[in-house]
Amino acid sequence: MELLPTIWFVAIAVLWTGYLFLEGFDLGVGMLMKVFARNDTERRVLLNTIGPVWDGNEVWLLTAGGATFAAFPLWYASLFSALYLPLLVVLVALIFRAVAFEYRGKVDTDRWRATWDWAIGLGSFFAAFGVGAALALTTTGLPLNANGDRVGGPLSWFSGYALLGGLAVAGFSLLHALAFIALKTDGGIRHRARRWFVRLLPLLLLPIAAWALAIQWEAGKPWTWAAVLLAVAAAAAAWLLARSGAEGRAFLALGAFLVLGTTAIFGAVFPVVLPSTIDAAFDLTVTNASSSDYTLGLMSIVAAVGLPLVIAYQAWTYWVFRRRVSAASIPEAHSFLPAVAARALTTKG
Repeated sequence: MELLPTIWFVAIAVLWTGYLFLEGFDLGVGMLMKVFARNDTERRVLLNTIGPVWDGNEVWLLTAGGATFAAFPLWYASLFSALYLPLLVVLVALIFRAVAFEYRGKVDTDRWRATWDWAIGLGSFFAAFGVGAALALTTTGLPLNANGDRVGGPLSWFSGYALLGGLAVAGFSLLHALAFIALKTDGGIRHRARRWFVRLLPLLLLPIAAWALAIQWEAGKPWTWAAVLLAVAAAAAAWLLARSGAEGRAFLALGAFLVLGTTAIFGAVFPVVLPSTIDAAFDLTVTNASSSDYTLGLMSIVAAVGLPLVIAYQAWTYWVFRRRVSAASIPEAHSFLPAVAARALTTKG
């Protein structure tokens, strides 16, 4: 097995894990806007927990996609063309979500805020579900022919694994958000988030556990099975720590569960980067789907310089905004538009 393609396969797995860890909780916070928060003040508390970091977290998605394009162009071409529709839904969902973050507080009316709250919640859900479906299919397979082209119609990608992966990432994001809210807020919302976390952990982690076990059953190796067992232990530790009130350590334990779970999944399918459900001879691997050694070598130099800077900057951002948010720290709502214009925007017909 060639060294540089293997290194970049690991790097892309790390980038996706980083995306799921960082973007996971802020997608989950978005999904909780209408089902967890009891009033507008609590919704503003939720928004303030992720306000300084959500757009930076999305950079990891762009980086993972860009690294796949540069390091494994055949993997990128086959995956993104076969999943054109679900990835378009993800893009639209992220756009609606970003616009909603910016527009929600511009007009001080209940109807205006409720509209954008739904945009945040639904945009967050469809983004998480679409990413999960894509990741599940890149580990379980798509109907690809010898040229790496999708066989079948525009919905030929849809399968039980796509549904399972979508539910896995959506469920993990919700649980991760509850751990984050318990860590970043104070008062009643903090304690309620911790209670929900303890109650819902077994249910919300069930889809991602089923995904990991399905992959292990098909292609598991002894060390990836060990990673699965350690992931189960990390999930149990997160539950116990949250129950005892150790929110920070519970959040980290859930992060360890994610790292171990993605390690088990990506490690089991290696060296295949995109299986074909038509014929195993059509599988894309780290060898036949990768760029040249010159390209990968140049990318390695750039990544060695740029990636530590990005990580350092994001770590600094989280450190600066590390304090808890409470309802008492939320100012009175106000409109950025004159009253007449605000009424015009929110009046029916």
